Amino acid sequence: VQLQASGGGSVQAGGSLRLSCTASGVTFSSYSMGWFRQAPGKEREFVAAISRSGSPTDYIDSVKGRFTISRDNARNTVYLQMNTLKPGDTAVYYCAGRQTYSNSLVFRNSNHYGYWGQGTLVTVSS
Repeated sequence: VQLQASGGGSVQAGGSLRLSCTASGVTFSSYSMGWFRQAPGKEREFVAAISRSGSPTDYIDSVKGRFTISRDNARNTVYLQMNTLKPGDTAVYYCAGRQTYSNSLVFRNSNHYGYWGQGTLVTVSS
């Protein structure tokens, strides 16, 4: 199982980025997916999650209304559209996945995920 994250970069505050995470070696449509981030000197934190069917989704409060998680099961890819970025969003972003047999489960706890991507750096300048 491999998760390959991409799309990070440097933007100014108020800008947008779209992260992608493509899975290989799995039946992607049976995996619930999540995005996490880790800022320098801080612990990894949950950002967003999406069920294997695409609904429901879940977000940390600080990104609600600015970030959107989505997935394309035909492309084995999960996305994180990030708008109105703030310097506080600066972090390495990781995608994660876990197999589930329910269409409605999302997970906030990183311990629930068995597979992780390598991370992609997002830097937001003021």
